[in-house]
Amino acid sequence: MSAADIMSQPVIGVGLETTIAEAAQLMLQHRISGLPVLDETGAVVGVVTEGDLLRRSELGTERHRPRWLELLSGAGRLASDYIDAHARKVGEVMSANVVSVTPQDTLPEIVRLMEKHHIKRVPVIEVGRLVGIVSRANLVGALVRNLAWPAATEATGTSTDAEIRDRILADIGKEPWGRRCGVDVAVNDGVAELYGTITDEHQRIALRLVAENVRGVTGVDDRLVWVEPVSGIVIPAEGLASR
Repeated sequence: MSAADIMSQPVIGVGLETTIAEAAQLMLQHRISGLPVLDETGAVVGVVTEGDLLRRSELGTERHRPRWLELLSGAGRLASDYIDAHARKVGEVMSANVVSVTPQDTLPEIVRLMEKHHIKRVPVIEVGRLVGIVSRANLVGALVRNLAWPAATEATGTSTDAEIRDRILADIGKEPWGRRCGVDVAVNDGVAELYGTITDEHQRIALRLVAENVRGVTGVDDRLVWVEPVSGIVIPAEGLASR
């Protein structure tokens, strides 16, 4: 999937001269947490978000630094704090370093950018023009659609227990952590039984998820044994089943 598949459009944007009050009203009206800022040519020159409006004099939340820190801070930093608290226009508080994507960029690329830059949305730009925006909400919406797809098709097709077992073992083998597990699987009437040893409880959860996500599995019996890696103490499974 790409940005073009999940982006919101048309995009609500504001100009450099838009007032803080107008931008805040737009966010509330449309239930969005950020707005792209456009110049007179329609090019994206910044982004204004709810985070840019937190330190406001009207709320009594402007930043107050200790006196000793004020003495150590440069005049520019202190002036910037004042702007955040008293700005009247979007162009005065927006973030000018815009991280954007193209309609062809994939979802893994978009998520990587969001995590790298600690942002919640990215404008989608094509040939210098704003054509959409991808937010975390768009990604969650795509997740919901994809989670619904396997459930809708789960009943289609049948598999033997042997085929299900082969799929589970193949999927475990694809994972770097899976290749470190001494695990075997038995499948009876669609119920996957997990046997073997693990050294971390995260492995138990991950192995159960691998099995649960294989088509044809109707339940999982966890018979894994946890071995404490330092002492070698063996703690058997509690025999709980996931169905």
